[in-house]
Amino acid sequence: MGMMTKETYACQHCGAEADMTLEGFEGVEDVIKRERKLPCKNCGKDVSWTEREDLKAVKVAMEAEKDAYQTYSKAAKMTRNPKGRDMFQQLSEFEMNHYKKLQELFKSLQEKGEWILYSGTSFKKKSVSIKMEKPKGQEQLTEMDALRMAAREEKKAQAYYRSMAELTKDPRGKDMYKRLAYEEALHEKVLNDQYYSLQNTGVWSWGD
Repeated sequence: MGMMTKETYACQHCGAEADMTLEGFEGVEDVIKRERKLPCKNCGKDVSWTEREDLKAVKVAMEAEKDAYQTYSKAAKMTRNPKGRDMFQQLSEFEMNHYKKLQELFKSLQEKGEWILYSGTSFKKKSVSIKMEKPKGQEQLTEMDALRMAAREEKKAQAYYRSMAELTKDPRGKDMYKRLAYEEALHEKVLNDQYYSLQNTGVWSWGD
């Protein structure tokens, strides 16, 4: 899951704005430990989390999921190994489903002020039996670079969704964000497993 655009939230006390991004919200975990308050970096007073911030947070997540879909789709096209290609393709479909559910949520919040239920998404996890030679040289380095960068983005996504689960007041919203955080953690594990498999054995383990 990646991040391209920025939304902002404003302090009700001094009017200062702060970027609402995946990178920025990694620090919200520290805020949660401090009695779940969100202080303004400009004036130091607590910033209230409102329905307006809920909508902005969903927009940030939508853009990130769309970016992730495009990244994984591109990786699937560039990866020659059928196991690697299948893994990236499934990840792209996973992120597109996230995007569609968040789009549905945004519309519901905007039109009715209601959160939706999210039952989760699963991998199809099919076995790819085609055998290929180990990737060599630059090809393997490029695949490993893609895996490492993707895993880093998934970690940012987890932090963002966990933070939103704490800041959002609606029980259905909390549940949805927690499920999304869990699924991004699963993605990170899958990516790391493939990275270390390539690093240690030179072969993809997806589908084994």
